[in-house]
Amino acid sequence: MPANSDRRERNNLKPVLVVDDEADIRELLDMTLARMGLAADCAATVKEASELLASRTYSLCLTDMRLPDGDGLMLVRQVAERHPELPIAVITAHGSMENAVQALKIGAFDYLSKPVSLDQLRALVKSALDLPARGAGLRGGDDPELAGNTAAMTSVRDMIERVARSQAPVYIAGESGSGKELAARLMHRLGPRAAAPFVAVNCGAIPENLMESEFFGYRRGAFTGADSDRDGFFQAASSGTLFLDEVADLPLAMQVKLLRVIQEKRVRKVGSTPEEPVDVRIISATHQDLKEMVTAGRFRQDLFYRLNVIEIRMPPLRECQEDIPLLANRILERLARSAGRPAPVITPAAFDALKAYPFPGNVRELENILERALALLTGDNIDVTDLNLAPPSDDPEDSFQPSDELPLQDRLDQVEKQAILGALDKTRFNRTAAARLLGVTFRSLRYRIQRLGLND
Repeated sequence: MPANSDRRERNNLKPVLVVDDEADIRELLDMTLARMGLAADCAATVKEASELLASRTYSLCLTDMRLPDGDGLMLVRQVAERHPELPIAVITAHGSMENAVQALKIGAFDYLSKPVSLDQLRALVKSALDLPARGAGLRGGDDPELAGNTAAMTSVRDMIERVARSQAPVYIAGESGSGKELAARLMHRLGPRAAAPFVAVNCGAIPENLMESEFFGYRRGAFTGADSDRDGFFQAASSGTLFLDEVADLPLAMQVKLLRVIQEKRVRKVGSTPEEPVDVRIISATHQDLKEMVTAGRFRQDLFYRLNVIEIRMPPLRECQEDIPLLANRILERLARSAGRPAPVITPAAFDALKAYPFPGNVRELENILERALALLTGDNIDVTDLNLAPPSDDPEDSFQPSDELPLQDRLDQVEKQAILGALDKTRFNRTAAARLLGVTFRSLRYRIQRLGLND
């Protein structure tokens, strides 16, 4: 009776398949999983694992990379083809990050390095078991700025939903204002880390001398002004997602430190000796061409290789012109709801003007145009003149002349405003790049934008 009772109790536990040819590793993983309330089936070869996968449905598979009759990559491919709902994680030898990256590229959920950290193992298992069912994520009205029926936007949404189930690092390429952060937030919300923090960091807005302490935290007394211990971005995003926007702006010295954290999954606070484990998913983005920066020696190739495991390209708005009416209406409905007023109607002529406009600032610029039109609107319809679209020009500053009739301060404000708008236009509305072009700090540009009443 006791044996039958134990068998029934085991059958009620979520099953995990452990594949490793070393008996002591199998035993360690089996004991750890048992303490987590899970039942482990163990296999020593790819053949044994394949037979178990064919006979039972598992909640997770953990496999070593080196097996007597093959390798973990064979098993990852098999699971991706025959059991797409099953998350599979690989266990790699210390220093074999190439194998881990290759496994992630072909569909592995995550990886662990030997010697296996039990804390990292528990975090991985928890994330895998928290995965939502495939297809349970995107809904029609969510995230209006990522709406659209063109092939480009449909492909992006499909890709986001697929990669949300993985823990692989994702690199989002795209012009400024094309929705890179929205895509990252959606990936976070559709994945197993949705209940944990999403921390967005603009890498270009942090002074170089503060980067290490901002990213990794610091101990009290580590430097002048460090009056108490403080966590960094990695600790703030614990169990969640760390979004590194404009990652191309990281200086080379910081790139080295970031690479090590991604590989080791551990950080050391400034002023501290021991390292501490971190459990975050990294999503990065930039409007710059990272491949060109690697070629020019301004971005480390090994870091690019780690960040660019999965790449998503956000299409510019000019490639999705047929989606502009849908996007405009949804954005306008949201803006009007926030303003506590009915949404005005956009006239057909205004839609034609929007579809003909090149949108250097992409969806962010579309939202700015509609927000400005709504704020100044006196009637119930938005027409072409209400949009106040900028005329096409290679250099918006060429034809600008401040009025001689204005007081001096107003004339200076006009000049400053036009210079900022020109820089934003040249950099496709990327504030970090615009600040660099103008020769001012990011904070200074942000202050000037607020002072002059510009919608950035």
